[in-house]
Amino acid sequence: MANKTILKWAGSKVRIIEKLRPHLPKTKRLVEPFAGSCAVMMNTDYEQYLIADVNSDLINLYIQIVESPQLFIADAKESFDGNNNEWSYYYSRNMFNILKFALPYIEKPAPLELASLFFYLNRHCYNGLCRYNSKGDFNVPFGKYKKPYFPEREIIAFGKKATNAVIAKLEWQDTLSLVEGNDGIYCDPPYMGGRDSFTQYHTAGFTNADHEALAIALKDINDSQGNPITVSNSVLAKSLYADLGFTIHEIEAPRTIAANGNRKAAKEIIAVLEGVK
Repeated sequence: MANKTILKWAGSKVRIIEKLRPHLPKTKRLVEPFAGSCAVMMNTDYEQYLIADVNSDLINLYIQIVESPQLFIADAKESFDGNNNEWSYYYSRNMFNILKFALPYIEKPAPLELASLFFYLNRHCYNGLCRYNSKGDFNVPFGKYKKPYFPEREIIAFGKKATNAVIAKLEWQDTLSLVEGNDGIYCDPPYMGGRDSFTQYHTAGFTNADHEALAIALKDINDSQGNPITVSNSVLAKSLYADLGFTIHEIEAPRTIAANGNRKAAKEIIAVLEGVK
């Protein structure tokens, strides 16, 4: 049975981890430039991890948990008590956006408060989406859940697991620049064609040109350093990776979000480049 993550997350790999795991690199350290909910880290046993993501809210959350897991739990629990209503949600969302942009001018413990609010929003918002408007404001609507789950056990497990991880806010290009000779790489970028295209995970977006640049960069690393590489993506990326020499595996993956209400399983690809010694 797969280990759950601390966050609700669109596109989480928890649901396909048994299909994904056989195709992951067999190395001491796994490098993830698109960390997301850390489903892969929580369901694998690498000796070390480099966990990176461009989303500063996500990385701040993880750092706060690693540095002070019990303090985070105590702070985050307060926001769950009696706040499962629409008014409290939108008040918290507004406070989160205000605090986020005031953060450089506020002394600690503002990062912990920011992490707790982000966690609260994730657990109470619609479908666990992580979406921002053009100004950088978190703008996912209220989820209307009866009793959101507080994942204390998962938070503790994450804190323990992440002691073997370096966690950093980095663009994917910068993360790949840190790859060492014996590392394996797993990439889970926003899917080509926007399987959940109505979400905006980061204000910069992720275009088809970005997909092509990522695929070429991964091929170059494999050619120059021999690192094994695994990529998850939609079937729309199949030709891009196949043309670069990746081995393509097609799988059925359950949808958690669909703009048209259709949540039937959809095909995805796992693209693999074996390591070269």
